[in-house]
Amino acid sequence: MSSLDSGASTPLLTRLRSALPMLGPSEGRVVQALIDAPDNSVEWSTAELAAVAHTSPATVIRACQNLGFRGYQHLRLELARTPARPSVESRHMVSTIFAEAADAISVSQESLSTADFDRAATALSQAGRVLMVGTGFSSPPIQDAALRFLTAGRPVDAPLDVQAQQFAARLLKGGDVCLAVSYSGANANTLKACSAAKDGGGATVIAITSFARSPLTRLADVSLVTGPVTRNHDVDPHLSRISHGLVLHALQRAVFAQPGAESLMTSMRDVVADSLTDGFPGT
Repeated sequence: MSSLDSGASTPLLTRLRSALPMLGPSEGRVVQALIDAPDNSVEWSTAELAAVAHTSPATVIRACQNLGFRGYQHLRLELARTPARPSVESRHMVSTIFAEAADAISVSQESLSTADFDRAATALSQAGRVLMVGTGFSSPPIQDAALRFLTAGRPVDAPLDVQAQQFAARLLKGGDVCLAVSYSGANANTLKACSAAKDGGGATVIAITSFARSPLTRLADVSLVTGPVTRNHDVDPHLSRISHGLVLHALQRAVFAQPGAESLMTSMRDVVADSLTDGFPGT
């Protein structure tokens, strides 16, 4: 019914974060309020949680039921059983960052549909040509992925210039793939490139994004949603970028798993070996 059905072994707060992309705005505010103040929320009544989330008690109950609980009292009981985590102030910065990254990866894994991932991997494996588009903070994962997909034998184009992305998108044909990465799913330049890919020759559009409800997911043929793991006030969605990078890497590995890939990998290793200075130790 929801990502919370995946099993009791998943920490409750992680399970709540992974459910956020599936909820509407009002229900999402209810869950976000619980995530933001897990210790305080165990003392709240349904009406108090509704006030914090700027919604109605009926919406609080509906949100809890959509998450698989009988109501808020049931969810509150589970929150009370959740072990308290050390405060950010009491942890070293290194511990904080690694803990945030671990949570982000867990949320993204819970949010990601393996069926949609398999569809995307099949489309990429069979594509005559792959165009990767993304701007701003989504550009570095795209450039890294393009290099990796080249080693998997896929003809990949990943222009940095936004107009070049749209020019390349208009050249795509049926059987080609336009793979777009966008944290918000609302980047105007990325949407223009994806629209050009669909309207020009009917290419398949694959989206990697953090939000299930966005202009990009409405436009895409396949959407790989990792969940909004980055805090709302962050300018740089680095936690989401980690998750997007892992999805891209998993797609590349899936393409590499196709028959005949091992011989190609051997030739790609030769390229790396030839680029190293003679006598350099290691790989």
